[in-house]
Amino acid sequence: MDFKRILFFFLAIIVTLGVAAWTSPGLVKEIRLGLDLKGGFEILYVAEPIEAGQAVTTESLNETARSLEKRVDDQGIAEPEITTEGKDRIRVRIAGVANEEEVRATLKKPAELTFRGPDGTKELLGSDFVVGGATLGFDENNRPMIQVKVKEAEKLKQVTEKLQGKPLAIYLDDKELSAPVVQSIIPNGIATISGNYTFDEAKSLTDTINLGALPLKLTEKYSQVVGASLGQLSLHQTVEAGLIGSIIILLFMVIFYRVPGLVAAFTLITYTWLLLLIFDLMNATLTLPGIAAFVLGIGMAVDANIITYERVKEEIKSGKSLLSSMKAGSKHSFRTIMDANVTSLISAFVLYSFGTGAIRGFAVITILSIVLSILTNVFLARLMMLLLIKSGMVKKTGYYGVKEADIREL
Repeated sequence: MDFKRILFFFLAIIVTLGVAAWTSPGLVKEIRLGLDLKGGFEILYVAEPIEAGQAVTTESLNETARSLEKRVDDQGIAEPEITTEGKDRIRVRIAGVANEEEVRATLKKPAELTFRGPDGTKELLGSDFVVGGATLGFDENNRPMIQVKVKEAEKLKQVTEKLQGKPLAIYLDDKELSAPVVQSIIPNGIATISGNYTFDEAKSLTDTINLGALPLKLTEKYSQVVGASLGQLSLHQTVEAGLIGSIIILLFMVIFYRVPGLVAAFTLITYTWLLLLIFDLMNATLTLPGIAAFVLGIGMAVDANIITYERVKEEIKSGKSLLSSMKAGSKHSFRTIMDANVTSLISAFVLYSFGTGAIRGFAVITILSIVLSILTNVFLARLMMLLLIKSGMVKKTGYYGVKEADIREL
């Protein structure tokens, strides 16, 4: 027997399972839960301009979504999911919120951009500015600056005469964004805002001013509310069913395939842990469709093992050595496994490209599952089996699920 290979085989298993057991509780605890598991609400808004004759632009839609996210953050609600869809829709998902009606009322209100004097008087409104009239540039010292145009030059002139040498603070809703000082009277309706801004700060302020010049009205198209208790019940039942199914699968592999089944059980555990790790690193949100994709991925991973080991058993029955059977079985099964996984990948990419919300989440987990399944349950499983066979520790064909009487002589 090759004790170096045996030592490496068991060391790899012990270290991998040890790390998985040590880190898994923390990974599970850190996973963000969607509203269908944690409880909360989801709203799909249709956006339209408040002013007649205007159009909803990609920029105004994106800025409105960012404005909604800031409003939710200001209320102390952690990690809202706010995404744009199509040309005029915004989807809002907020999990674990108690004051639902208050949050809904706040979200529905159009973003209000105002320019206020030192005493809090609203001197200019977002509607006073030309749509898209805020542009980002650089001064002679290569510092970011913002140039804005107003619709009525006389109004800007009067405001700057009144506040010359005083700050004219910029507010979005009731939050102060900046407080530039009026340096001189501006007669032509074009103002320049400069200061110690970073590029990102100046870009954000430019976008906000343009948003205020074209505020959007949001109308609820669809809404869904999930109670916290219902969400927890769904999570408990889904996880319980997944664990029971996984245990049955592992037992099936060990009973029918013996030693290869044990290796398959190891690679399946490794696959599950890696999927949890990547999911946590992505800071993704777990939903019921996501759990369904997770469990489906385990089934696909098992399928790869079954195809390989059935082929290996056929090679052993034909009278080949264990090493030759493993190499031939892995080679002949690889194309079948890849064909099945590639078609599933194509389907997942289509779902991601054309789907929205939970459908895209399902597609992402399916794609991750397929890639990790190939790495662990094809390449890692083959490496571990070759290592075990070459070590000479397990030589009897019965340990591979093949009776001596079923082996044909070459």
